[in-house]
Amino acid sequence: MTIQPPTIDKTQLNVALEASIQIGLAILLTVACLVILRPFVPLLSWGIIIGVATYPSYEKLSHALGGSRVLSAVLFTILLLALFIIPVALLAGTLVESVHSIAGRVKDGTLIIPPPPAGVEAWPIIGVPLQSLWTRASSNLSEVVRSFGPQIKPIVSSVFSVSAGLGLTMLQFALSILVAGVLLAKSQAAYEVTRSLCLRIFGERGPHLQQMMGATIRSVTTGILGVAFIQSVLAGLGFLVAGLPGAGLWAVLFLIAAVLQVGVLVLIPAAIYMFAISSTTKAVIFLVWCAIVGVIDNFLKPLLLGRGAPVPIAVVFLGAIGGFIALGLIGLFIGAVVLAVGYELALVWLGKNSTVATVQ
Repeated sequence: MTIQPPTIDKTQLNVALEASIQIGLAILLTVACLVILRPFVPLLSWGIIIGVATYPSYEKLSHALGGSRVLSAVLFTILLLALFIIPVALLAGTLVESVHSIAGRVKDGTLIIPPPPAGVEAWPIIGVPLQSLWTRASSNLSEVVRSFGPQIKPIVSSVFSVSAGLGLTMLQFALSILVAGVLLAKSQAAYEVTRSLCLRIFGERGPHLQQMMGATIRSVTTGILGVAFIQSVLAGLGFLVAGLPGAGLWAVLFLIAAVLQVGVLVLIPAAIYMFAISSTTKAVIFLVWCAIVGVIDNFLKPLLLGRGAPVPIAVVFLGAIGGFIALGLIGLFIGAVVLAVGYELALVWLGKNSTVATVQ
């Protein structure tokens, strides 16, 4: 008995082939769009985050102006740019002036390093070599700089590279504020688009997840990044008033450390340096100010992080580090927010209660 091969329906085959071609073209188009938009991903991401985080304040301004959304968006964008540009300009001016001053004093030999305080050599591990190097620098700084010339040159090149990257990041932040202004002016249309997208992806739970993502973005942006910015402004004022050399650079380093929740690691060496170069009274006052700056986040975070329980610090830390590695300095801020939103979505998907229970 001969077994006949199964007949192939050519119509079904053509339909399957056509569907496969359409899916392949859709995937190809999506990949092409992502490749084209890849350079703008940090810019657009941060613009969306700023827009979502500041939307409640924008709504209040819009109501105060009689509902004029475009005018409110323009004024709100100008205000955000001023709040961003003015501190950056002051810190940049202080940093450039400090670098020029230090470089000039090193070159003409007028920069004086005070002798190390007593007891430095008793410090574990680094005490003896630090005592020797510090003593040499206090007696003849130029000779020490020349002896470390080969090691200093790569560091100087790295500093210039980091400075260029920092300048590009500041430009990205400014452009992101402009993107946020455009999104705020078209906030109703943007809301409808995101609502439709959430409904398409998550079904009936889409509107709830949309509100939860907005609440998480506002909670983390104000409670983590906002607190870090406030602390950095206070720390920068302390550095300026105390006359700490390179106060702008110290403030930038503190901002980065504060986002990573380890701002005290910058305050400790700054306080030690002040005890080495200033009078005891001035150094003690500076130490007290550093202590205030270091603990003020314990009072600000409950006020700004939202009514729900805060996102775990480990999530923020990993998001900031991963974002920095993936996107550079701007990723330090974007990563913390994006991973926090992903963490909240994962909790909902697992059937657990979100830590951000209410819309802020």
